[in-house]
Amino acid sequence: MKALVLSGGSGTRLRPFSHSMPKQLFPVAGRPVLVHALEAIREAGVTEVGIIVSGTGVAVRAAIGDGSQFGMSVTYLPQEEPRGLAHCVMIAREFLADDDFVMYLGDNIFDGGITETVETFRARRPAAQLVVTKVENPSQYGIAELDAEGRVTRLVEKPDDPRSDLAVTGVYCFTPDIHEAVLKISPSRRNEWEITDAIQWLVAQELPVQAQLFSGYWADTGTLADLLECNRVLLGGITPAVDGTVDGHSRISGPVIVEAGAIIERSTITGPSIIGAGSTIVNSHVGPFTSLGRECRLTEAGIEHSIVLDRASVDSVRSLQGSIIGKSGDVRRMRDGSASHRLLVGDHSRIEVPA
Repeated sequence: MKALVLSGGSGTRLRPFSHSMPKQLFPVAGRPVLVHALEAIREAGVTEVGIIVSGTGVAVRAAIGDGSQFGMSVTYLPQEEPRGLAHCVMIAREFLADDDFVMYLGDNIFDGGITETVETFRARRPAAQLVVTKVENPSQYGIAELDAEGRVTRLVEKPDDPRSDLAVTGVYCFTPDIHEAVLKISPSRRNEWEITDAIQWLVAQELPVQAQLFSGYWADTGTLADLLECNRVLLGGITPAVDGTVDGHSRISGPVIVEAGAIIERSTITGPSIIGAGSTIVNSHVGPFTSLGRECRLTEAGIEHSIVLDRASVDSVRSLQGSIIGKSGDVRRMRDGSASHRLLVGDHSRIEVPA
């Protein structure tokens, strides 16, 4: 069995961060979303992976390499422009050959992994198996309708009058039957080959299409709010480890990871949180549900429920909450005594200040 991981797309809802890196490389709980996906695939026993990338996929290639660091073999499959999920299956045809495969949207997170999903597919081997989860607002999702025996009868995108509360998530399992299906469909109104149309073709041919219920935490990390919530959930499952230096005037409570080379001086760290390698925390407080990247620096600072990317710094600002600070970002208090705000705001950014 192989895996097809989709890591293209522009990530417009994650601007300005997606201007400088693919959305799948955004870190949550200390690791890029794409790495969480690859680890889940490996744990399910699949080690031969094709990754769909936009253009040459330079950033993804640099981060993932040949896959050996994750115990797998990676093949890169360029997609010059987004043409739909079924189009990804088309361009991966040679790589996939006639093997069964799991297709994983690279911006999705499944806390607890997908091992049970893959094992169920291997045991039953339907033409297609969707992973679905119950949602409270089905009108905002693609919804799977099932018959009395649990087989998928119809897929409906954001129905006005939903007949089901089972949202389709970002993992699918397929047999080679899907290759015929993607060739039988036509582009949609948005000029994309839709995987839902291909699956619906399988249903029309009376081929078995099953739905596997995922009861754990699932996230499509498509927005900044999604990323913060996903970071919070995943940090709740970390195993504490202090490999950096913590002086005698500092206090650590709760599950905290302090990576090698990090220095904590006269500070408090409340978990769950991660302090990245080479970071320096001085006279500061890092609250729960916060992950700091590598080589960050906090001085006289306070931050919680936030994500701080590599080499960012916070100086003399003690009330940061629910924040995301980009790579090499610099947040500091003005020294001229002014009570006003002075902001440097990039394109597609959002700044929230007290009223």
